[in-house]
Amino acid sequence: MVERERETIVHTDDGGGRGGGTLLAVVLLIALLVVLFLLFGQGLLNGGGTDKIEADVKVDTPATGQ
Repeated sequence: MVERERETIVHTDDGGGRGGGTLLAVVLLIALLVVLFLLFGQGLLNGGGTDKIEADVKVDTPATGQ
């Protein structure tokens, strides 16, 4: 009897799209971090602002009856 060689090919419905979704998520996360840094982190690298804040505050307290 003659033996015949067989080859089995398995196809999945996955399509390999998970790598693209992961890459997109990483890029969006980096973009979000950059935007947050530009909005709120301006003073993080240069030691913060050295602005002097002066305020005149007058506090009226009620008189105590003795």
